[in-house]
Amino acid sequence: MRELTPLAIAVLALLNEQPMHAYEMYQLLLARQNHRLVKVRPGSLYHTVERLAGQEFVRATGTERAGNRPERTTYAITPDGQRALMKRVRTGIEKYEYEYPLFPVVLSEAHNLDSEDALARLRSRVEELDVAVAEFEATIADVRAREVPEQFWMAGDFNRAQMAGEREWLNTLIKRIESKDLAWSHRKNK
Repeated sequence: MRELTPLAIAVLALLNEQPMHAYEMYQLLLARQNHRLVKVRPGSLYHTVERLAGQEFVRATGTERAGNRPERTTYAITPDGQRALMKRVRTGIEKYEYEYPLFPVVLSEAHNLDSEDALARLRSRVEELDVAVAEFEATIADVRAREVPEQFWMAGDFNRAQMAGEREWLNTLIKRIESKDLAWSHRKNK
């Protein structure tokens, strides 16, 4: 059995709350800001639901049609789906797994840029991180004000802390490049 993808975990978790159709799942993931945790697109969501049904982790419980809209199939999580969800949550929490993000790869190749180009791009990334951290902080302030229990939004705080840490590291890197504390040699392409 293949490991559950992040989107499959999100789908099973929603269905663990209650049966629903894929469009409802999509809307709920967006409303809960889960698109900041999991890449959510309608096509990939529908494909994930179909794959989970093929694995017998979810089952169709009914089909409804509202007006001229297409039929919508409602799904429910199965006992096998609940076991798979719990297993993946447990192993995902306890076992560190490096995920091979793009940024460390391009950062390791930044020496291919001249220092001024690299600095401009690093500053731009810091600006984007400033915006993202502020958005997370606003969302966290909102859920706190609505007294949503922290267990439901702590992943957002984790992402905020991770981004803030990256921003701090990048600001230090920028200062080191500017002060020449970090030597920067650049080979021009011929």
